[in-house]
Amino acid sequence: MTPEGVTIRHPDKLYIGGEWVAPLSGEQLEVVNPNSEEVIARVAAAGDADMDRAVEAARQAFDHGPWPTTPPAERGKVLMAMAAILERRVPEIAKAWCAQIGGLATRSEGMQMGSVMGLRGIAALGESFPWTETKKGQMVDTAVIVREPVGVVAGIAPWNAPFGIMLNKVAYSLIAGNTIVMKPSPETPLEAYIIAEAAEEAGVPPGVINLVPADREASDHLIHSEDIDKVSFTGSSAAGRHIASVCGAKMTRATFELGGKSAAIVRDDFPIEDAANILGNTITMLSGQICAMLSRAIVTKDRHDELAEAIAKVMKGVKIGDPADPETQLGPLAMKRQLDRVEMYIEEGKKSGADLVTGGGRPAHLNKGYFIEPTLFANVDNKSRIAQEEIFGPVLCLIPAEDEEDAIRIANESNYGLNGAVMTGDAQAAYDIARKVRTGVVGQNGMRMEFGMPFGGFKQSGIGREGGEEGLWPYVETKTILLDAAPARV
Repeated sequence: MTPEGVTIRHPDKLYIGGEWVAPLSGEQLEVVNPNSEEVIARVAAAGDADMDRAVEAARQAFDHGPWPTTPPAERGKVLMAMAAILERRVPEIAKAWCAQIGGLATRSEGMQMGSVMGLRGIAALGESFPWTETKKGQMVDTAVIVREPVGVVAGIAPWNAPFGIMLNKVAYSLIAGNTIVMKPSPETPLEAYIIAEAAEEAGVPPGVINLVPADREASDHLIHSEDIDKVSFTGSSAAGRHIASVCGAKMTRATFELGGKSAAIVRDDFPIEDAANILGNTITMLSGQICAMLSRAIVTKDRHDELAEAIAKVMKGVKIGDPADPETQLGPLAMKRQLDRVEMYIEEGKKSGADLVTGGGRPAHLNKGYFIEPTLFANVDNKSRIAQEEIFGPVLCLIPAEDEEDAIRIANESNYGLNGAVMTGDAQAAYDIARKVRTGVVGQNGMRMEFGMPFGGFKQSGIGREGGEEGLWPYVETKTILLDAAPARV
């Protein structure tokens, strides 16, 4: 069972060792559409024994298969073939995303196509990455620095952007010569099936890519495996801390792209109406369910009330409804538990003494679906829960500051450090402030994204980077070979 317009050849199977196999668990996952609250897909659910099978297949393919020793440029050609296959299926991938999490149809195809372009960029690293370097040594004649694959990777992706995030993990793993076990979120497994089908069609050798959709318990079994050499995890900071503790005990390599509570600093030179349009329309993107979301806005006290009024006006004009409607600006939250979480934080905001300026409830015109109004709290204390904890919904906190230096202090007063913005017409000022804010990315005048550039966070927002050449480094090990003479070939 799959959504209309989405064709998965074997939704009742797992992909292990190059074959579509029935799960030993005998279980299935149900996927619920957050707009209709109806089950729209059922797929195989892996249990512990299935995880062991997938890891063993990946281990065999790494230890004995041709993939790790295939020249990087040749690996890149296979990835390019996958990209061509996936590009043809972008409309299908877009439908899967909308059906599973209620993403807006108007934005879906462009988002998925961007991910395919990212795959091509990573494939090109097969030609350009410094896989080997030869240097003259001080104590030896020649030192050869080589970058080798790290081994078997567990790729664990979240539900909000399941195709692009999982594809990134697959692409970096494969171009480096690793093998991978894909563990998609149980809420959004369909994209990983399409990736596996594309790998099969492109001729990726058996065992190099494996697919095991699963719930939390079997996923925990996967990360505990002694045959996993690296975990690449994108998700919540709470889950990241747990996985980090497991990996630390085994010295398993790991990278983490986790949560955020990113701040937008509104400088005094920036027009109030422009800031309101950016902030009010950004917080509704993917219903606020973006790790890099600008969920805190910091403005000087004398402009605070004017900005609050202007943002509220923007939010009140947002059209909430069916994500398939081209006029819809805000769709549902992805699942019932996410709606419950956002409503809990709204209640916390009310108790904190912040001003609820607009929103905070379910839309009156919708009697089903996991919808919540865009919500603005003003005069927020930056030490309060709604300012310090990731809500993952369309809830914006407006925080007053004494001046620009105080705004920078407030922005840094967070356990997170993933993203940020500086609202200003002065690029030099934006740069200078960005250098003082401890986050992995800072954009001028909005939540800016640049695919192919390093992305990741400081502090509890993660470890490591994805994007560009920097994204490949965590997937390789560096080996130094010290020789008495230069080798004839490397």
